[in-house]
Amino acid sequence: MSDPEIRDNRAVGRLEAVVDGEVVGRIEYFVLDSPERALVPVHTIVEPAHEGKGIAGSLARELYAIAGREDSAVASLCPYVTKWAERHPEEAPPAGQDLVTASKEWLAAHPGRF
Repeated sequence: MSDPEIRDNRAVGRLEAVVDGEVVGRIEYFVLDSPERALVPVHTIVEPAHEGKGIAGSLARELYAIAGREDSAVASLCPYVTKWAERHPEEAPPAGQDLVTASKEWLAAHPGRF
């Protein structure tokens, strides 16, 4: 298997891992604008045939890299991304509690989004 291409499909709120033209994993997220700008991952999904190959970690790493390039925080509501960030604090600065609270409020106000 070749390394996945990671692409930001912002229009649909997905960071996608693509191998041989097929989306094999994704992080579903939304962008929060207030109280400050943040990328908010909600779910990480890897197709069963591609589990255990580092795809989820590659997606999480790239999500934080995108946030860094955009001068945004990452306020994770995704259990996988949260655990990944705890294991990689040098790459994943924590978000403030106000951002996490605002992210949870946004998600509650948009129940059909995810």
